Amino acid sequence: MKKEIFAGKTIAVIGAGNMGEALIRGLIQNQVVAASQVIASEPVEKRREYIHQTYGIQLLADNIALVKQGDVLILAVKPQVTPAVLKEIGPFLGPSKLLISVVAGVAIRTLSRFIKEGTRIIRTMPNTPVMVMGGAICLAPGSHVPAQDLALAQAIFESVGKTEIIEEKLMDCATGLVGSGPAYVFVLIEALADGAVRMGMSREVAQNLAAQVVYGSAKMVLESKMHPGQLKDRVASPGGTTIEGLHQLEKGAFRATLMNAVEAATRRSEALGRLSESDSEQGKS
Repeated sequence: MKKEIFAGKTIAVIGAGNMGEALIRGLIQNQVVAASQVIASEPVEKRREYIHQTYGIQLLADNIALVKQGDVLILAVKPQVTPAVLKEIGPFLGPSKLLISVVAGVAIRTLSRFIKEGTRIIRTMPNTPVMVMGGAICLAPGSHVPAQDLALAQAIFESVGKTEIIEEKLMDCATGLVGSGPAYVFVLIEALADGAVRMGMSREVAQNLAAQVVYGSAKMVLESKMHPGQLKDRVASPGGTTIEGLHQLEKGAFRATLMNAVEAATRRSEALGRLSESDSEQGKS
């Protein structure tokens, strides 16, 4: 990660909630930038004090003052307040600003309605494991976003996980996989632990082992670059315990159920996106 791309730039985080704090933590703890290069806005005074004391960055209550100081703006507010925040800061944006949105379900065209023409926009979909610097983050650049802006955005999010660049039309799919995926994995861990508890293992030990099994297996996929099916076949010996367990998963339509979960979440994201766009049009008028 090259610090040169951040030289002379101030990163301004609009909203210091869980996601905003995760990005601040990643940037500071991984020494991507100096604390003096990061500022954030937060309406709650106690929260401002906590973030300042924890990370040593400047906190502001005023979004407009923040935008005026920032070069790279990370929009990390809740979807329902996004139109109001964009109306507030929109006139102060423009070609000199890069806006990176982590707001779920809000399309680039929707963001563009509220802000000054020429603002470069990158839409992202991070998931909750960014809070432990183990996130998966998809980035979709708007039109006219130069390569250096995309590289800078990747450097920011790689401080809290792994990134992939996708087309914006795949963002609803990213929501179904990346955004919702941790919940599916948490259920998997819980179910594996439940199975071991049923067989007599203590809850604490079973949960720790189940979580480590998922963690280690994911690490093998990422580091070996092998297809998951190949790795599965290495574990499942003829007539053994693993193939017996896999047979039960197939009887329960395990893979089809997970595929259906991703599809259902994607469709729901599409529907919510249409609703968000409709609401923004009404708010703009």
